Amino acid sequence: MIQIYSYLNVADNSGVKKIMCIQVSGGTGRRYAGLGDIIVATAKEVTPNGNIKKGQIVKAVVVRTRKDYSRKDGSTIKFGENAAVIINNNNEPVGTRIFGPVARELREKKFSKIIFRDIIKYVPFYNEHFKEFTFFIAH
Repeated sequence: MIQIYSYLNVADNSGVKKIMCIQVSGGTGRRYAGLGDIIVATAKEVTPNGNIKKGQIVKAVVVRTRKDYSRKDGSTIKFGENAAVIINNNNEPVGTRIFGPVARELREKKFSKIIFRDIIKYVPFYNEHFKEFTFFIAH
């Protein structure tokens, strides 16, 4: 559950490390954002020589929350951190790579480019020694 003044990690390579939510999009007086919701945020920690500067206003979509999210099949999902992906005005990700897991609910909210960029990153690999599948990052 993300509200105003909440800090989020950024899960892409846009050059921003942390953002702070300053508005939850989607209606007047809306207080909280969940998985797949768009927020307006300000960049608090950035990498040097990046396109986005500290203090710049950005749009982001929430991809991970610590709050439990109940799915329609009765299962719940929650993550270890709050994270978002920076998007432009066309709701396309600014970065070219997504780090970490992304919730399946983004597909229902028409953020398929974020889902696609996350899927191509993990490649299954069968480890003969441990007799299990592991995943590694494909560059």
